[in-house]
Amino acid sequence: MPWPPRSPTLRAVGGMVCSVDHVASGAGIAMLRAGGSAADAAIATSAVLAVTTQHMCGMGGDLFALVHRTDGPPDALCAAGRAGGGSDPEPLRAAGHQVMPYRGDVRSAPAPGCVDGWCALHARHGRLPLEVVLAPAWRCADEGFAASPLLALASGLVAHVPGAEDFLPPGGLQAGARVRRPALGRALRDIAAGGRSAFYEGGFGAALVSLGGGVYTAADLARSQADWVTPISLDVWGHRIWTVPPPSQGYLAPSAAWIAEGLPLPEDPDDGAWIHLLVEAARWAGHDRPDVLHDQADGAALLRPDRLLPRRQAIDANTRGAPVAPAAEGRTIYLCATDADGLGVSLIQSNAADWGCHVVVPGTGIFLHNRGIGFSLDAGHPAELAPGHRPPHTLSPLLVTRLDGQLAAVLGTMGGDSQPQVLLQVLARLLRHGQAPGPALSAPRWTLARDGTGFDTWSGDGPDHVALEQGAPSTWERGLLDRGHLVRNLPRGANVGHAHVIAVTPHGTYAGASDARAGSGAAVGL
Repeated sequence: MPWPPRSPTLRAVGGMVCSVDHVASGAGIAMLRAGGSAADAAIATSAVLAVTTQHMCGMGGDLFALVHRTDGPPDALCAAGRAGGGSDPEPLRAAGHQVMPYRGDVRSAPAPGCVDGWCALHARHGRLPLEVVLAPAWRCADEGFAASPLLALASGLVAHVPGAEDFLPPGGLQAGARVRRPALGRALRDIAAGGRSAFYEGGFGAALVSLGGGVYTAADLARSQADWVTPISLDVWGHRIWTVPPPSQGYLAPSAAWIAEGLPLPEDPDDGAWIHLLVEAARWAGHDRPDVLHDQADGAALLRPDRLLPRRQAIDANTRGAPVAPAAEGRTIYLCATDADGLGVSLIQSNAADWGCHVVVPGTGIFLHNRGIGFSLDAGHPAELAPGHRPPHTLSPLLVTRLDGQLAAVLGTMGGDSQPQVLLQVLARLLRHGQAPGPALSAPRWTLARDGTGFDTWSGDGPDHVALEQGAPSTWERGLLDRGHLVRNLPRGANVGHAHVIAVTPHGTYAGASDARAGSGAAVGL
């Protein structure tokens, strides 16, 4: 079987849902069939994923979303949790930490924003009652679901984590085995009945405050973690690319695409010059990310053409030339949904790294994310850990419109620091080369990489390399080596993102695809 596997393009008229899990995509389509909006479909899909893909996302993580409206610019939702009121960098520095703890420490877990994100999205764009939208998720938790191969493989990472018993049957979790999550089902039913307060100010919130030992307060959880914010955009390849503002790193994808638009990009993506120019565009777009990305950063200013033009002009078509680059890691899910009325939702939620910080809130079965690893421990840094602040975020959903405001596509991917690079490649294939979603997703990928966790790869001055997915054309490696790049070939199945795309065809219908690299994903349409 060739690698990467093929992602067929699905076509639909009445709406579409794409996600990493076929059960979750089916739940979203059920909402559309019941008369719900794309927002209802996205929330239902996201909630099922919180049950079935805890190794990638969950109710203990964060969420961002973009919503295309037919009467104006997109809505942008930032449901990124804030550091608790007891957060303090000094004890960490005194203990010798130079960066935030990666595992086993709740200080790297800001208050989770996912549930607030669901509730905010539903309040503004939902049609069906919340209890209807969340019903597939709590039924899945109560009645059980078949473990995916990736979940079964990942379960070994939490064999010694208290509270992970749902995933630790005798002999280990096997692909296809039934997994039940009754505690999570109870939490979902509470939210369906009582909204966000039933979660944050109910049993979960009380258990989190107790677990934190002073990191969190009841006031932290009474405050919503979700805010509607102003989206940011750039015009590239005859389209407008929208994303969410900081603390998201989403600005890097339209920045790199804008830089690439002005370069002599070959018509053939297999050309060695094609990969070189995109690599350089991504490298120059993001080399100063650690200095400029924080929760008070001006996203629109980061996209100013006068800021990006010198970066474009610094790129040599024949020589590698920029400092630092990112690697592909992280445990995140992306999903997208559209409906017959033209509403489109681009939604991403995450634990950060696989099972987050490997801490489960007692009695809930909910793993806390470790998104706080994005905070700095450098005194005075704009992203320094502080109460009420949000950390820099890798989550980068995109939404594309035509210049007249009509929806063109919703897309995104998992992949830690490499998300904007994967999206740059998909955008180039969709908008520059006119490829359909399936071929655009199935094409081999590259990522910029250096040794690390996948979340620290913009820092440091060490050498970087371009990692090529198995199946990449040989012309890519030759073209990179000839231009001075260090190249490494990835093993079969290495993580280069699980992307999903729904595009609007010239006929006003939908064409979408789910990344076959996920192994269990599905694009489903009406």
